[in-house]
Amino acid sequence: MRPLLVLARLIDALTERIGRLVIWLVLAATLISAGNALARYLLGESSNAWLEIQWYLFGAMFLLAAGYTLKHNGHVRIDIFYSRLGSRGQAWIDLAGGLLFLLPMALLLAWLAWPMFYEAWQTQEHSPDAGGLLRWPVKLLLPLGFALLALQGVAEVIKRIGVLSGHLALPRETPEEEV
Repeated sequence: MRPLLVLARLIDALTERIGRLVIWLVLAATLISAGNALARYLLGESSNAWLEIQWYLFGAMFLLAAGYTLKHNGHVRIDIFYSRLGSRGQAWIDLAGGLLFLLPMALLLAWLAWPMFYEAWQTQEHSPDAGGLLRWPVKLLLPLGFALLALQGVAEVIKRIGVLSGHLALPRETPEEEV
């Protein structure tokens, strides 16, 4: 069990680092949005590329931070019984949810998104809008984001097994917006 817990900690560290980097995309998107608005209203200039990079950054924020959100227990949960259970009961629900729903869904979506990215990369697909950007970078976000979510899902499954086997006490994190 110890090597698996080490693996879970390594995945957690990777997820944390990616999450901290993605936070900077919020600033980049905000600055680009403000700059684009100023250029449009003050100079009468506009560019589809600037609009598209905002969309790309918005997509990157959500897709690349999904694992970070999972790590910090920030995903939406329908919590009828869960909050009334102890840590072992919660660990069982998290384990079942991870194995039966999260991992299959995330892996399937990553797998299904890969050909879409690959085709866009092979053909160097561009946006059909005038001055639009290459499409493969944003399409890469789909398999990458779901793969990172699945990777964090593996870490969460390992940690729940650690709780159930008595090797780990799971601290319950409160989503940051509730703190």
